[in-house]
Amino acid sequence: MTDQEKQPARPKKIASKEYEKALSEIYEELVKWQHWVKDKGLRIVLIFEGRDAAGKGGTIKRLMEPLNPRGCNVVALPAPSDREKTQWYFQRYVQHFPAAGEIAVFDRSWYNRGGVEHVMGFCTDKEYREFMRSCPEFERMLVRSGIILLKFWFSVSDEEQERRFQRRATDKTKHWKLSPMDLESRDRWMEYSKAKDEMFFYTDINEAPWYVVNADDKKRARLNCLSHILQSIPYQDVMPKPKPLRPRKEQPDYKRPDINDQNFVPEKY
Repeated sequence: MTDQEKQPARPKKIASKEYEKALSEIYEELVKWQHWVKDKGLRIVLIFEGRDAAGKGGTIKRLMEPLNPRGCNVVALPAPSDREKTQWYFQRYVQHFPAAGEIAVFDRSWYNRGGVEHVMGFCTDKEYREFMRSCPEFERMLVRSGIILLKFWFSVSDEEQERRFQRRATDKTKHWKLSPMDLESRDRWMEYSKAKDEMFFYTDINEAPWYVVNADDKKRARLNCLSHILQSIPYQDVMPKPKPLRPRKEQPDYKRPDINDQNFVPEKY
């Protein structure tokens, strides 16, 4: 079965006004959530996987927007170097794991081996089979160590993915998003579906289950995913109470330079 066959009927796309209101409320809760994570010394790992053009990047962008980047880091690794190819497979990911009070967001992760590497032939069958065997044990070890691991799969229908690819191909501001790998995945829909099904069979474990995000409606997908993160990690409001700033000290000895000696950006708008 393909992703499209498994998905329930889609509701009507969410209205922009409703979306902005809900997103604003979620943003406020995310700030409270991050304060709680820091206060309790939690270690959070969020994994975002799924089809090309499924909306992972947009959701990560909205997740990061209200958060303090000093405590929340996005990990989007390039193709492994020649040296990294000789390392233990999980090694280059482990170095990006969070310390106490931190959140690591993986924009694609070690599951590259279960998806693109397998489908495109970038790894051997032996390497692929070893990954499927060792990945569940690796994740169980992470959870036993105290890391909170959440895994999201963004699922998009064949038709919607094609519409997004076509927009990327014709929109100058989005054309950079259409990589050669995206074009190749476009022709290998069924192979990616089979790879995803097998990956879920081996790695959808009780300690770290997969959560599927229906992503044909990007805005609804963002809200559902961010809301699920908040619900999955119970938190309390430990933010410092706001208080007014004290009056600013006067500096009577300061004299501002002549404004005509400065170069200003032309005000075209």
